Amino acid sequence: MTRIFSGIKPTGHLTLGNYLGALRRWVEVDQHQADALFSVVDLHALTVEHDPARVRRLSRQAATLMLAAGLDPQLCTVFVQSHVDEHARLSYLLECTATDGELRRMIQYKEKSAQARAVGQSVRLSLLTYPVLMAADILAYGTDEVPVGDDQTQHVELTRDLAVRFNQRYGHVFTVPKATHPQVAARVMDLQDPTSKMGKSHESGAGIVYLLDDADVVRKKIMRAVTDSGREVEYDREGRPGVANLLEVLAACEGGNPIDRAGAYESYGALKRDTAEAVVELLRPVRERHAELAADQDHVDEVLRKGAERARGMARPTVDAAYRAIGLLPG
Repeated sequence: MTRIFSGIKPTGHLTLGNYLGALRRWVEVDQHQADALFSVVDLHALTVEHDPARVRRLSRQAATLMLAAGLDPQLCTVFVQSHVDEHARLSYLLECTATDGELRRMIQYKEKSAQARAVGQSVRLSLLTYPVLMAADILAYGTDEVPVGDDQTQHVELTRDLAVRFNQRYGHVFTVPKATHPQVAARVMDLQDPTSKMGKSHESGAGIVYLLDDADVVRKKIMRAVTDSGREVEYDREGRPGVANLLEVLAACEGGNPIDRAGAYESYGALKRDTAEAVVELLRPVRERHAELAADQDHVDEVLRKGAERARGMARPTVDAAYRAIGLLPG
């Protein structure tokens, strides 16, 4: 079977964008068609200023939501990254394979380091090197495919480059993976700023639908979504990003094509109402299942323990082989 790896970083509460862009595909497609590993990549949350208690809380919440969305531990491997030492072990070897120049060219490093400096914060070295840790996450498992959003494609390309370089220098150890992209709503945009991705955190959160928002909050956020000048409802991602975002979300929730969906509406209000109800109904079972799982954390902990054990068994032979190949003595 094709092996895939993907992860969620616990830097904020999971959003509608996380669900439509990643989680739903993992549940409906990937866990059934591949040997799939899904991880809460908590080490990646340490690259910026953070509250340790919040990282732990969000890591547990993310894992619980992944299960609530429908990931089945009988079909796939669900685990927390830091519970599997092979990620950190391999990351250093790949740091010895990567170059300073290619890491400094990473778009996310440029953006996030500039943001940190703008508010007077120092830039952690781990922010520069975290794409190498991401490469280790992927390569440790002999991953064939990596389902990612558009903003992570550059990092998967780096992973491919590092795998090829290591194999050429030290002998064949790693599978060279490829990025795959969801067909619909791969990048849900902020409801208040439809030119920006719906991220996990924002000062107000007004443009972000969180998976655990109650129904009334979801409706209120969508009804207040920014639209565009004019009155006609038409799909134009460049010229009318607000309406296009709503149409894409509606199509992703209920099926169909956002262009075709546009023809059914004569007003922004009707589009917003239908989109709001579609999102509420889409997220209702996730919220209900999350409440059940959150009340039984022993079960969630056991799933994560077994998932880490399974992941460790998959990763260790590859990482041990990489240690031998690069010239380290066996322990």
